[in-house]
Amino acid sequence: MEALEAREAETRGRVDRLREQIAGLSEELSRLEEQLSRLRITRERVDEVLGDGPSPVAGTPVAVDGGGPADVASALLAAEAELDVTVMSPEYQAIIGRFATSGAAMRSKEVYAALEIGSEARHVEGMRSKLKRLVERGILAETAPGLFKVDGRRLGW
Repeated sequence: MEALEAREAETRGRVDRLREQIAGLSEELSRLEEQLSRLRITRERVDEVLGDGPSPVAGTPVAVDGGGPADVASALLAAEAELDVTVMSPEYQAIIGRFATSGAAMRSKEVYAALEIGSEARHVEGMRSKLKRLVERGILAETAPGLFKVDGRRLGW
């Protein structure tokens, strides 16, 4: 009986260890599936910016002197690698797309006008706040007070 009890205890211990391993692997699988989903979305956005897909603002030329779609694509990939969900939101995507297709330095009023957002003071301040966040993340640079442009020097591109 003692040998049987010892074997049962040993088997129970192995079962518990396997359950712990399964729980850990399930957590890791969920985390990796979420990351894969975000990477797929990022790739689709990058393809849209770089490819023949619809541009965020129709009829605007693609930049040639730095700050163009390839630079913005690099910034988006870097933001995704850092799991920066703010930059991946649709509002920020539209802003980043506008800078990617224009290549010019713009003020917040110009950005919200191009994106057809309301012209009330709260909209201007909201846009300025978003632009400042993009500066913090190294996607935009504030070249002069209130003047923003794509700049990836801090990200190394």
